[in-house]
Amino acid sequence: MNHQEKPTEDNLTELMEFVLLGFADMPHLQWFLFGLFLIIYIIILMSNGTIFLITKMDAALQSPMYFFLANFSFLEICYVSATIPRMLMNLGTQKTSISLVACATQMCFVYMFGGTECLLLSVMAYDRYVAIYNPLHYPLVMNYRVRIQMVTGSWTIGIPVMIGLTYQVFTLPFCGFNQINHFFCDIFPVLKLACGDTFVNEMLVYILVVLFVMVPFLLILGSYSKIISIILKLPSATSRSKAFSTCSSHLLVVILFFGSGIITYLRPNNQRLQETDKVLSLFYTILTPMFNPLIYSLRNKDVIVTLRKLLCK
Repeated sequence: MNHQEKPTEDNLTELMEFVLLGFADMPHLQWFLFGLFLIIYIIILMSNGTIFLITKMDAALQSPMYFFLANFSFLEICYVSATIPRMLMNLGTQKTSISLVACATQMCFVYMFGGTECLLLSVMAYDRYVAIYNPLHYPLVMNYRVRIQMVTGSWTIGIPVMIGLTYQVFTLPFCGFNQINHFFCDIFPVLKLACGDTFVNEMLVYILVVLFVMVPFLLILGSYSKIISIILKLPSATSRSKAFSTCSSHLLVVILFFGSGIITYLRPNNQRLQETDKVLSLFYTILTPMFNPLIYSLRNKDVIVTLRKLLCK
């Protein structure tokens, strides 16, 4: 529930824009942060773009796993592009104001892409489960039609939900204080600026976090518990090692992404610290998309071989 002091009658003027404070508490590091995040953004675009292209171009990378990986890499590019360009503009120009429409648009896209990532990661976990549990029927079970349906569902299920969530937040009255202590329009910092009662909005956020974060996370844990039990039954140490190597990259992504997201959004409001949330947000919005291609390429022999072939041409 919103516990901010109510503005006086003189301050009850409807706000037309917010101010994203970002990293304003580090004024001497603004250009360093600009350079750092610009390099990170370029790395994310180039590495995820490379994985997306090689999975489309190379005939050896046409299995269901690489189909999902291509979609995942494209999604990561979209996801970071919803936050980093605006952050770079704010750091570079020192103009941190953002209109309500732009703030609502950013929030909507961040949560649409974030929800899609949660669902797509659970689909990828199921793909690995089928590949290890029933390898002979794997191509039949995960045929092209099934893959298209799963990816389409992951991309589209969250769209109306996140649009509705954003609409409900930005139909609240905003007046008085307009500073958002964050580097993007995150929902809890925005709700703190609302004049009215935000209890319903906050409960809706918790429900959606359970549906789009906790449920996929539990499904992923269930898939990998089955996978581990199957791997432990494999007769040879070589087979066990190969199976673990295939799935370990996905597990690393899951731990980085879901861990930081769950800590950020499922904590009670009275335990919420804005600076802590800002740091945690860096993990699931920026650092995870940067590490994903490194994790996949360094731990995937097929990707490394394909990259070597392309570099040697």
